[in-house]
Amino acid sequence: MAKQDSPRVPKRIASVIINSLKGGVVPRIGLPYITVGREKEIAALLHDLELVADGGASFRFVVGRYGSGKSFLLQTIRNHAMGNNFVVCDADLSPERRFQGGNGQGLATYRELIRNLSTKTRPEGGALNLILDRWISNVESEVTLDEGITRDDPGFADAVERRILQTIRSLQELVHGYDFARLLTLYWRAHLEGDDETMASVTKWFRGEYRNKTEARQELGVNIAIGDDDWYDYLKLFATFLKGAGYAGLIVLVDELVNLYKIPNAISRQYNYEKILTMYNDTLQGKAHYLGIIMGGTPQSIEDRRRGLYSYEALRSRLTQGRFAQEGLVDMLAPVIRLQPLTHEELLVLIEKLANIHAGLFGYERTITQDDLVTFLQVEYGRVGADTHLTPREVIRDFVEMLDILAQNPQLKLSDLLGSDKFSQPVESPVAARETAATAHAAATTRAAGTAPRDDDFTEFEI
Repeated sequence: MAKQDSPRVPKRIASVIINSLKGGVVPRIGLPYITVGREKEIAALLHDLELVADGGASFRFVVGRYGSGKSFLLQTIRNHAMGNNFVVCDADLSPERRFQGGNGQGLATYRELIRNLSTKTRPEGGALNLILDRWISNVESEVTLDEGITRDDPGFADAVERRILQTIRSLQELVHGYDFARLLTLYWRAHLEGDDETMASVTKWFRGEYRNKTEARQELGVNIAIGDDDWYDYLKLFATFLKGAGYAGLIVLVDELVNLYKIPNAISRQYNYEKILTMYNDTLQGKAHYLGIIMGGTPQSIEDRRRGLYSYEALRSRLTQGRFAQEGLVDMLAPVIRLQPLTHEELLVLIEKLANIHAGLFGYERTITQDDLVTFLQVEYGRVGADTHLTPREVIRDFVEMLDILAQNPQLKLSDLLGSDKFSQPVESPVAARETAATAHAAATTRAAGTAPRDDDFTEFEI
């Protein structure tokens, strides 16, 4: 089949798409050009956005194997949310970033989320000052429209401050709301006086960068600082504040829950799961407003009853799938969305899109036919272990690499590559190499120490 008509992808975006996918990561831009399948999952999460915009809150887990498309789905929802006037923040958990920890890991997660605050006009993150300035601009415009006074009028500043106090009064009813509102007022006064130093200090406070209350008191005169135990309360405050600043709400995306599963200390894991339970209960019980939370993890990190989320009984009882859900009958309104593998037909559509994007990026006429694409998938899924270990990420990476090689070596034929012994080697589990390396390292450490290995000795599970 000849090359089909498809939307022209700008070279800048095409380059990001191809380079990201070849590197095994999800591109931040250009997702609509390569989105395939996941209609039900996307529709369910978009329904959550509507609830959040109406003043409610939502909480979802997106569960799938490594490379199954979790991060792609989260990134897709991120783009949809920003396009619908939401502020979005995202973070990947790591040994240094958790929900709770003895060394400031919870606050580190908050800082990462605030650093990645993004809007439609600032999609790359770092939108905190933009949001604060838009809030002030909105309040000033309201005063001008409602009271008929301009910036040049003597009473303009007092009128704006009165309007600000009315706007943030609802915040004062929330936990830490009084202090949050006070910092907003400080920012407004510094803005009015052109005091850039105070504005920078207030921004620093909102980013959670004061180490303690003493530091905050010395620089700002406030006797409070965002800490490891209460950072989530400030996310709830931000969500309510953002609505008053003219946005639809706040969407929080957290990926790599597997890093909680890897915590070796059972008590530390339970503290983190307890924090997740607090967030879950808040959103479902109406204690949070204009806030949506989506977390991504592997099936093991969720369902393992020894160290996954299900090891915490209060979470397991809330998240376990009911008796009526079965293959082909999935409840997309449940708190856990389990990603099913893309079908071969969906993958065929995807790699055809990539073939067109690749040809457009490097300026050659696409010669690969749809029959060639079908043959590629047949060879990929004909390898030993493909049924259980092959993921869309690996298929896409192989395909982009094949396109690169063919483009650089015009004398090669597709059949030459697909027929090579290396291409038909068995598929290795996505985590097999990592586990093998961790086991080998632990064994070497054990031999050096002269002790027998235990379950928590493996380097992969160290703090």
